[in-house]
Amino acid sequence: MAVVGAETKDRADLDAAQAAADSKPSLDLLHEIVADDLSAVNQLIIDNMQSPVALIPQLAGHIIAAGGKRLRPMVTLAAAKLCGYEGRRQQALAACVEFIHTATLLHDDVVDESLLRRGRDSANAVWGNQASVLVGDFLFSRAFQLMVADGSLEVLRILSNASAVIAEGEVLQLVTTNDTATDEDAYLEVIRCKTATLFAAAAEIGAVVAGRPDTEQDALANYGMNLGIAFQLIDDVLDYSALQAKLGKTVGDDFREGKMSLPVVLAFARGNAEERSFWTRTLERMEQDEHDLGHAIALLRGHGALDETAARARTYAERAKRSLAAFPDMPIRAAMMEAVDFAVDRAY
Repeated sequence: MAVVGAETKDRADLDAAQAAADSKPSLDLLHEIVADDLSAVNQLIIDNMQSPVALIPQLAGHIIAAGGKRLRPMVTLAAAKLCGYEGRRQQALAACVEFIHTATLLHDDVVDESLLRRGRDSANAVWGNQASVLVGDFLFSRAFQLMVADGSLEVLRILSNASAVIAEGEVLQLVTTNDTATDEDAYLEVIRCKTATLFAAAAEIGAVVAGRPDTEQDALANYGMNLGIAFQLIDDVLDYSALQAKLGKTVGDDFREGKMSLPVVLAFARGNAEERSFWTRTLERMEQDEHDLGHAIALLRGHGALDETAARARTYAERAKRSLAAFPDMPIRAAMMEAVDFAVDRAY
């Protein structure tokens, strides 16, 4: 009887674990609601990355095919649907958002000297830095062609401003890399510019194409901004987590590149002289050995820096969800709120 009881308990535990897994936030509902639009966006991406210069579609196709959840273009599609828009302008603009994002990835990998992107060889590892930078420029140019074709000066203003701010964020990150004097405010400004601004623009243009008032445009911009900050903070946590491997990424890339992410900023501020000397050696002077990443993770955990960064992400996530209070309760709003939960839950 004891054996049967144990088997029953094991089965109950397995069922409970499966139920918990099934209840985890996902992008499934959002993807289902915008599926038709997203299919059109994917075709527009394929069509618009074509060029008689064969290397351009080869290299662009490599990074675009590498995966990614298309979260940013889905935000544009969802925002337009939330605002009751029934046309098709949002499709080309969502493709534009993805081109801007992809261009920044190509440039990032060159700046960071990254050899992997989403578990595959990065474009610069395959074709070299020059080709990657130039194809990134091509994709930025294609994005602006799509903006102009849309015909809205307001859309052009929002996306062109976002592109400029993203570039500023890239330079800010370059300045703060290898600088242990970077404080929390400086780091948050980096991720606001580099990551969150595109999320904000992606959401805001959904209200613009629907002709919605400024209050709704602002609400969606706030949704995107807070979603983007939460998303990046969780990326900061994941870089020092074993879960990173499950996502097809390498653990410790930020550490190896000397980047001052929020967990490191917090741990450095709370550390003693010996610990600060460790961060200075490994991140400022870039003198690292095979044991240093493990020690860095131990310091981050010991000071609660990873948990606190995740907690900060949850705060921004709640702000993102509150921004949607201005809109009626319907499936697309629920899907957009679940997308926020998904962005944060990746750390668990």
